[in-house]
Amino acid sequence: MEKVIIVGAGPCGLSAALELQNAGMEPLVIEKYSIVHSIYLYPTYMQFFSTAELLEIGGIPFSTPNDKPTRAEALHYYRNVAMRRAIRIRSYEEVTSVVKHGDTFTVTSVDRAGNAQTCEAENVIVATGYFDHPNMIGILGEQLPKVSHFFREAHPYTGTKVVIIGGNNSAVDAALELIRVGAEVTIVYRGESISSKIKPWVRPQFEALVNKGRIRLLFRSRVTRIEQTSVTIEREDGPETLDNDFVLALTGFRPDRAFLQTAGIEMEAESGKPHFDPATMETNVKGLFIAGVIAAGAEANEIFIETGRHHGGLIASHLTRAEE
Repeated sequence: MEKVIIVGAGPCGLSAALELQNAGMEPLVIEKYSIVHSIYLYPTYMQFFSTAELLEIGGIPFSTPNDKPTRAEALHYYRNVAMRRAIRIRSYEEVTSVVKHGDTFTVTSVDRAGNAQTCEAENVIVATGYFDHPNMIGILGEQLPKVSHFFREAHPYTGTKVVIIGGNNSAVDAALELIRVGAEVTIVYRGESISSKIKPWVRPQFEALVNKGRIRLLFRSRVTRIEQTSVTIEREDGPETLDNDFVLALTGFRPDRAFLQTAGIEMEAESGKPHFDPATMETNVKGLFIAGVIAAGAEANEIFIETGRHHGGLIASHLTRAEE
C-alpha cells in the first residue's frame, strides 16, 4: 500500500514528489516514458521563455550562465534533482487505469515488457501533462509520414519545401531554424496576426525575414488537404496548391480527457477542465488530485511549469493537515 502514487514524472510531477518528501512522505512516481519526457520532446536548441528560477522545483537552485535556460540545461537540472533526491520513479511504465475501491485506489499499469502491474494507494496525483496528445486538424493526408506534430531540429529539412501550420512560438522558432538550413518555409495560420506572446527577442528577427520575403506568411488561411508532393490551402481569395515536401502541424496539444473521466473525475463540458479545489488540487473524487497543465483543460497555455510547480505544495499541505 502506497501513501501516494504520482502518475507522470514531468516537472510538475517531480515537484509534487519533492513537496511530499519534504512533508515526510515517499511517493511512488510512475512515468510512461522518461523523466521530463515533455521537455525531451522540445526542439533540440530551444531556449525557455522563463528564467531559471521560475523553473526551479523543491527549492533546489537551477544554475545557468544564460539569461534564459536551454532545453539541454533543463534536462540536466530535472534529471539531477530526481537522482539526488532519490525519488522513486518507475520509468517506461504506462498507467492504464485508476479505480477507487472504498478509501483506496487500484492503479493498473503496463511496463515496457508488456507485463501488467497493480499497486494500491491511499492517494493518487495525476500529473500527466498533455504533450503526447497533439491537436489533430482532421484533414485528408494528415496521417502521411511527411506530417509531424513535433519539431525537433532543422537538419532533416535542409533544402526542402516545408509548410508550418500554426502561429505561436513553436511555429516561429521552427521557421527561423528551417531558414538557416536552406528550407523554403510557408507558414499557414488561420488568425489575423501572429500571436502576441511571441518571445520579444525573437519577433524582430522573424518579422524582418517575413518582410524580406524569405518566410512566406499566410494569415486567415488553413490547410485543407495534404498529398505526397503538395498541400492545398484555403485562402480568402480561393484555394491555392503548393509544391511541398513536409508539413509541420504545430497546432498545440490537449490532455487525455478519457483517462481522467475513467478515473471518475468530472469535466466541464466547454473548457474541458477537470473539477478540482484550487486550494488543495483535490478533484471531485476524494484522494484523487491533479497537478500541472492538466488542470487547465483545453486551454493548455493557462498553466506552465512556473505555476504548475506549486500544485504539489498545495497537495502536500492538504495531506499533512488530514493526518493531524
